[in-house]
Amino acid sequence: MSLSLVHSRALVGLQAPAVTVEVHLANGLPSFTLVGLADVEVKEARERVRSALQNSGLDFPHNKRITVNLAPADLPKDSGRLDLPIALGILAASGQIDAARLAGHEFAGELSLSGELRPVRGALAMSLVLRQQNVRTRLVLPPGSAEEAALVPDAEVFRAKHLLDVVQQFLPPSNETPPEPGDGWARMAATTPSVPPPYADLADVKGQAGVKRVLEIAAAGGHSLLMVGPPGSGKSMLAQRFAGLLPPMSVEEALESAAVASLAGRFNLDRWAQRPTGQPHHSASAVALVGGGSPPRPGEISLAHNGVLFLDELPEFPRAALEALREPLETGCITIARAARRAEFPARFQLVAAMNPCPCGYLGSATRACRCSPDQISRYQGKLSGPLLDRIDLHIEVPSLPAQDLLNAPPGESTGAIGARSLAARQQALARQGCANAALQGQAIDAQARLSDAATALLQKAAAKLGWSGRSIHRSLKVARTIADLAGSDTIETSHVAEAVQYRRVLKEQ
Repeated sequence: MSLSLVHSRALVGLQAPAVTVEVHLANGLPSFTLVGLADVEVKEARERVRSALQNSGLDFPHNKRITVNLAPADLPKDSGRLDLPIALGILAASGQIDAARLAGHEFAGELSLSGELRPVRGALAMSLVLRQQNVRTRLVLPPGSAEEAALVPDAEVFRAKHLLDVVQQFLPPSNETPPEPGDGWARMAATTPSVPPPYADLADVKGQAGVKRVLEIAAAGGHSLLMVGPPGSGKSMLAQRFAGLLPPMSVEEALESAAVASLAGRFNLDRWAQRPTGQPHHSASAVALVGGGSPPRPGEISLAHNGVLFLDELPEFPRAALEALREPLETGCITIARAARRAEFPARFQLVAAMNPCPCGYLGSATRACRCSPDQISRYQGKLSGPLLDRIDLHIEVPSLPAQDLLNAPPGESTGAIGARSLAARQQALARQGCANAALQGQAIDAQARLSDAATALLQKAAAKLGWSGRSIHRSLKVARTIADLAGSDTIETSHVAEAVQYRRVLKEQ
């Protein structure tokens, strides 16, 4: 048979649309033509496949006109993931393997010139899409990629180390005794690490009881946070330990986060079910933060999905990059639209930002004098727009500690103790409304707030005096709901509103 079909998957965002590799061998001038909107890496597969077949002792049809079509023709294909399907299609079309036995399998893998299989990006995303679409098929993947895909429950994944390991499974019927299967071909067991790696402990941070209280509120309600303080006050240490306060990841959350990391080539099995903490440098562009490119790739906000995005030196980020965070902070997803293709990535992250109060960093410090002019301070703080600050629920000052407190203070409260209280409050909110307090929208805010009359009056007075927007009022109300949950109160009292109000302070010159 001179025509064969092999099934694989492309990657467009987190989607993995099906690709059919059609190979036809015909008489005529020898050639190797690859069509179907293939990127440069895919077109280079011709030389990799040719060398891999020859160095593996297989016959390459030099005297034939080889046409490989990657269908559908209007779907972009990139990377070397289609090397293995193209090689198998040529072998099936030339009769070296049984084309009928390829049905029910999907293949992906990059070939080395010797025939070894190399891992590809997005293996976990492929397996997850098959599960979501309820497609029953066998995935054949290289080492590294197969272990990723097998994390999806009920996935049928096979690992192959070499092209010959795959060929042995699809040889045509013969009277000869089939070769013994080697260790290069194996079905992957669906096993996941049971205990995620530990997070850094908040006990390392001495003092700062007020800031730790705010971290507890942020973890309990899923609120975003801005820390303002002088250099060396502990802002980065606190932010890097915040993820340990969040609830343990569910299997679905772990799969979503791992799928995004796999798409970017950053998946690490050792960090399975550990909430990610992204920390991009302040020189990052808007595309690096929210994603982009052609084809679209996930940005830092998607790589921090179900975790924490820590933006240190917040005013130093480009203005366009910060303004691009507005919509994802509200919606929990990012849609990247290009002329030829659009892709959607999840981006439910908790924003933790840190900044100095002024360019020199010592505005309002009790230990050192600020040397910045009022105009410099105004320009520095003005880099953060009002709409962006309006979307950050909690604003807190992080003071510097005196030397005697830093050296003589005992270790602070541990992550485990604070996280237990946050988890209890989070579970109370989930039982009441099915989501974290920060995710409440529309009428659900009024239905779940349950303000006392005195608390309502205080919130109205504070909003009028401070000139809050409607968004600020709602966000302060949700913070008060979280504080009430931490206190075990069914209704929001005056003390809860008063504490929430003080966490909405806007940056001011001093």
